[in-house]
Amino acid sequence: MVSAGTERVLVVGLGNPGSRYAATRHNLGFEVAAELTKRWEMPRAKERFRGRITEGRAGPGGPRVAVLIPQTYMNESGTSAGPARGALKLPLERIVVVHDDIDLPFGEVRTRLGGGLAGHNGLKSLAQGLGGPDFWRVRAGVGRPDSTDPEVVSAYVLSRFAEPEEQVRELVRRAADETERLIMSLARASDEVAGQAAEPAAPAAPEPDPSGKEASE
Repeated sequence: MVSAGTERVLVVGLGNPGSRYAATRHNLGFEVAAELTKRWEMPRAKERFRGRITEGRAGPGGPRVAVLIPQTYMNESGTSAGPARGALKLPLERIVVVHDDIDLPFGEVRTRLGGGLAGHNGLKSLAQGLGGPDFWRVRAGVGRPDSTDPEVVSAYVLSRFAEPEEQVRELVRRAADETERLIMSLARASDEVAGQAAEPAAPAAPEPDPSGKEASE
């Protein structure tokens, strides 16, 4: 059973289920999620929330994480991530979505909190299912075809990589590294907030004596 706790981070890897879409550009989020669960030695995923979810820690002694791989199609990812977020009781800023991005050159990885949806159907569905767009994104660049025709772009992201396999593996590794770095950063920020809340308040200054005389013990 998935337990609640706002200190946890939910990682959502985007892609399309089935062998037809395996190893395609649009499934890069799946690949990164799989790399992280292997790296962190997380338990076997359970079928929940119209996806596969596993919980553990981001490495020995690391922060608590849940990794979700939706088993919906990309444009319905929010119907998986939304219920998972609800069960885990997480604010949007504790959700990290890993996805391919055609607006970044192949091999480039960037992170940002919120922002536009850039015509990405998976992100549109997530914004709807999660209740807003203000979640973290790890954007892994897959390059853009030499066309703006929607059919050409769709065929491009649903095709396999033309780049050498070792370069694709490196992209997956770099995106996993960046996701891990972001999670550690979120954990440190959470610890700092918790530490500040635990600090005792400074004693209040004594009320002035209306008589103008100092109070005696």
